[in-house]
Amino acid sequence: MESAGEFSHMENGESKALMGKESWNNGIKTAQNMSTSLMRKKSDPMLVSRVRFQMLRQFLANLQEVILGTKLAVLFPAIPLAIAADFYKFGRPWIFALSLLGLTPLAERVSFLTEQIAYYTGPTVGGLLNATCGNATELIIALFALYRSKIHVLKYSLLGSILSNLLLVLGSSLLCGGLANLKKEQRYDRKQADVNSLLLLLGLLCHMLPLMFRYAAAPGIFIADSNLQLSRASSIVMLVAYIGYIFFQLKTHRQIFESQEEDEDEDEEKAVIGFWSAFSWLVGMTLIIALLSEYVVGTIEAASESWGISISFISIILIPIVGNAAEHAGAIIFAFKNKLDISLGVALGSATQISMFAVPLCVIVGWIMGIQMDLDFSLLETGCLALTILVVAFTLQDGTSHYMKGIVLCLCYTAIAACFFVHKIAAPLDQTNVNMGHKPSSGFSA
Repeated sequence: MESAGEFSHMENGESKALMGKESWNNGIKTAQNMSTSLMRKKSDPMLVSRVRFQMLRQFLANLQEVILGTKLAVLFPAIPLAIAADFYKFGRPWIFALSLLGLTPLAERVSFLTEQIAYYTGPTVGGLLNATCGNATELIIALFALYRSKIHVLKYSLLGSILSNLLLVLGSSLLCGGLANLKKEQRYDRKQADVNSLLLLLGLLCHMLPLMFRYAAAPGIFIADSNLQLSRASSIVMLVAYIGYIFFQLKTHRQIFESQEEDEDEDEEKAVIGFWSAFSWLVGMTLIIALLSEYVVGTIEAASESWGISISFISIILIPIVGNAAEHAGAIIFAFKNKLDISLGVALGSATQISMFAVPLCVIVGWIMGIQMDLDFSLLETGCLALTILVVAFTLQDGTSHYMKGIVLCLCYTAIAACFFVHKIAAPLDQTNVNMGHKPSSGFSA
């Protein structure tokens, strides 16, 4: 009887000897992949094995693995509902809510598909795929906001992803792990945390320089162009640092980022769909994410006005929580199992990727598009980011954990959420009236 795994070999025209080469499981399997894997469920090959035609049987097997192979499959109907709501001109807040729900299973499935491709490409290419697609949802939303010149939404959403990972995900993991292991001392490897903390501090420096430059300018001096050039130069520095981080992670110091616990109770995994099927599904789901992201960006103001919630709160708090719910839940479950290295890898790895890759990439893309996207996140937002990174760095400095650390991080996130809930300062909706050198009095300096 043929299984779904055998279908994948038939699709690629290869024998099972393909899996004899170095596999993803023998390379580096990141914490993000392991976290989202908890949201998956095994499918039964018996359901499609009796289908007579091979191509139809293979398609149904792939459909079963990709669509039904996640515990979040119940949210997939939100995708056609969002499209129908837009087509029939339903209320824009409904389009926003449905699109946000539809993004949740798609984010988890993108992680699954990149992992499937990595079984065939090897650990290095797989690691690069994960480094690029690990936060695909946030990056696509940010790029659509940039395309629509909604710089405030872009900055808010990326800042919210960093804060969510560092405070909510990490704090919830430490809290739940501490409560579940009261009689044990939870320990983790500080090496990975130290590397990520250094990169986050470098990113913070690059974010603070344009802000300090703006406030240090003498009155009456137009510094908008200089500030923009500084942001672009800093973004190049951040991208170079991120490339060095990827080389450090995948080549020279791979052992630091490998999850030591992953082989304790898990058998060696194999690909369940073929390379070209995985690639096709990945392209298709990326296009759907792009469509839903366009809906989110286009309807966020209407949702804010209808619900009476500020755009800053929706972008910084709601979008990151819903968009990465699967990854966040997986990190907490691993903390329950006393596997804090994986939980820390999820939180710190995602925050580092957003800070050092997504943010500077948006600045460079904006430069190419002629849009004045900079690293000046204004005083309130940059202050929250700076204090968050410092609190997390102090929290992780001793290599041990208890539930009190989790309580402190969660309360920090609650305080920041309350701040942006009452933050009603209007941000510019487009770049047509962006200041050309005048110092902004409040909000983002775009």
